[in-house]
Amino acid sequence: MHDSDRGIVSLLKSQLNTSDLFLCHRLDTETSGCLCLAKTSSAAAIIGDAFAHRTVNKYYLAITDAKPQKKQGTVIGDMKNRRRGQHILTKTRENPAVTQFFSYGLTPGIRASLVKPLTGKTHQIRVALKSLGAPILGDTHYNGTSADRMYLHAWRLSIPFEGETISITAPTESGLHFTTSAFEQWIAELDEPDKLAWPAIAPSLLAKVCSSDDVSHHTSTKHN
Repeated sequence: MHDSDRGIVSLLKSQLNTSDLFLCHRLDTETSGCLCLAKTSSAAAIIGDAFAHRTVNKYYLAITDAKPQKKQGTVIGDMKNRRRGQHILTKTRENPAVTQFFSYGLTPGIRASLVKPLTGKTHQIRVALKSLGAPILGDTHYNGTSADRMYLHAWRLSIPFEGETISITAPTESGLHFTTSAFEQWIAELDEPDKLAWPAIAPSLLAKVCSSDDVSHHTSTKHN
């Protein structure tokens, strides 16, 4: 568990006047947005299974100041830890990270991306966008242009839970580029992400994704 995660859990325990909260997944320290916690271990187990079996839909927003090699598609490859906490994307597909995206022009030199990760590898979205030649603005760890923040935001989660779907949306509230009129207009006009024509995934690849062993990145309880 990141130190920032511990801080959030402690803060929420105090605000909710509860002694038990279970963190169900994690975000990179610099990433803002949705974070799911459960009040009971049984609820955490159900949500953890949903993450593990890829039935949770996750949507992120990112801003770049470079045009990606393609405007939409799927980035696939194994993740390899290189040095100083950096990861690289390889051409192999033994245990691949799978990231889908749509890229949109906002203003001259600035683009927004709606990103749907199908797996939960560490730094997955950051590495995927860098591999397209468009690192996230403010993500200097992956050669992004320096900015007032790293422009990656966990925007929406849709989680199946006991016969229902819990949908959570976190508005972007900080960052110069996340609060411009152009960005706000784009968000207002954006189609519902569940209804977009996301690229189809080959059954053989989907089988690898569903059997991937990166569950520990999603599932985190107070034992971590």
